[in-house]
Amino acid sequence: MKRYEGLFILNTAGKEEGVKDVIDHIAADIAAAGGKVETIQKMDKRPFARVAERKSSSGFYVNLIFQSEPEALVGLRTKFRLSDDVFRVVFTEAPAVAPKAAAVV
Repeated sequence: MKRYEGLFILNTAGKEEGVKDVIDHIAADIAAAGGKVETIQKMDKRPFARVAERKSSSGFYVNLIFQSEPEALVGLRTKFRLSDDVFRVVFTEAPAVAPKAAAVV
């Protein structure tokens, strides 16, 4: 399994309260594809620098670090692209976690 970082921009137009439910659904989709979610970082709602659609001028940004097989990313990209709750998603390879050094006494 490889470590990946997924940056999700959620479409929250008119449903600010449901952000936690959407994040839980994304984590469940990753787990269903055989992945393991390590961390979830909510980065708040931010306006877009360039507005692609007039109905969406901002989005809720979420960063997930997870482990998954490389083959599973194709299915996840397709699933999230078809979702109405996800405006954009980008997957990148996350750096490996360095082992913690033992404290010298």
